[in-house]
Amino acid sequence: MKRVVVGLSGGVDSSVAAYLLKEQGYEVIGLFMKNWHDDSVTISNECPWLEDSNDALLVAEKLGIPFQTVDLSEQYKEKIVDYMFKEYEQGRTPNPDVLCNREIKFDVFMNIALSLGADYVATGHYCRKGEIEVDGQPVYQLLAGKDGNKDQSYFLCQLSQEQLAKALFPIGELTKPEVRDIAMQLDLVTAEKKDSQGLCFIGKVRLPEFLQQQLQPKEGLIYEAAADNPIYSQEIPVFDSLEEQLVHQAKGITYVPEYGKIVGKHQGAHYFTIGQRKGLNVGGTKEALFIIATDVKTNAIYTGQGQNHPGLFKKVLRVQPSEVHWIRQDLALKTGETMEVMARIRYRQALQKATLYQFESGLYVAFEEPQSAITEGQFVAWNLGDELVGSGVIS
Repeated sequence: MKRVVVGLSGGVDSSVAAYLLKEQGYEVIGLFMKNWHDDSVTISNECPWLEDSNDALLVAEKLGIPFQTVDLSEQYKEKIVDYMFKEYEQGRTPNPDVLCNREIKFDVFMNIALSLGADYVATGHYCRKGEIEVDGQPVYQLLAGKDGNKDQSYFLCQLSQEQLAKALFPIGELTKPEVRDIAMQLDLVTAEKKDSQGLCFIGKVRLPEFLQQQLQPKEGLIYEAAADNPIYSQEIPVFDSLEEQLVHQAKGITYVPEYGKIVGKHQGAHYFTIGQRKGLNVGGTKEALFIIATDVKTNAIYTGQGQNHPGLFKKVLRVQPSEVHWIRQDLALKTGETMEVMARIRYRQALQKATLYQFESGLYVAFEEPQSAITEGQFVAWNLGDELVGSGVIS
């Protein structure tokens, strides 16, 4: 009997994952991660982690598996929260869920599980794991979940072969309704529980207030750039090389106040992200204003009217050499090589046709169609078929 530690989160997905593993004959241990102490920034009055850990305990009792809680709040603060503050301060928009999987669930948590003698760690993610042989060695694949609506492989795009080797995703072959059905039949307390929203494990957090604890408000100006501004119809220069052209396209437009008119004030450019529409508090425009750029150095925000504003779109993005991550290291591109892939720049976005170009200066992802709100600090992930093979931080 192989031993599996399941990250029981107090949700329906991990509950059913634990049940399925037990049915398959594994020795299952339920482990709840407590990652947050500060209740002053959560929206709901009830303490989310307390409620979740109680639900996880009830599920473990129902399934007859041992259960314990581990407190990882110190590591979570250091690896996720502090990192987020730093990123926002520099005007980037981090993705805490991707980081949480790489740094907490499949690192700190996994090490605890292995110290308990576990052979594997299991989570309630909607994705699948494959295994193939390359040059006589086992190579693990991260595959999309069967439920196209819920596929969560994107959140695991930073995992390594070592992490995947020890990972199990028991519900990857099921759809969400099937998972709920199993939980209902078992009469689990989590069967009809709503999916958790908000930061990975912190519960529903008011992001601006959360950030304001560390990032001081600083009044600045909001500019609006008209869609017919000449900056959007500039002639494309002639380039000496493909790399030069990609560098130029990935950089995009550098905005200055002369490109727009002042339409309002804000409390700090570091609180805002590209593509954001809510929270600007500027009225009187024909169409909604969307943020097309932020500049934390000058504390300025640039906006444009409507979701089709040309300032929102770009075809090329760059990943710095140190930020390129291949789950399938055997497929990693060498300098000068290219690869046709399907890529996405955010969770739940439909996969888009793109070409990867690897140069000394970084990896460039050139999309067939212009993409809206490519955001620095977020992750781009690329697939071959339903396999996610690599990812990187958008720079």
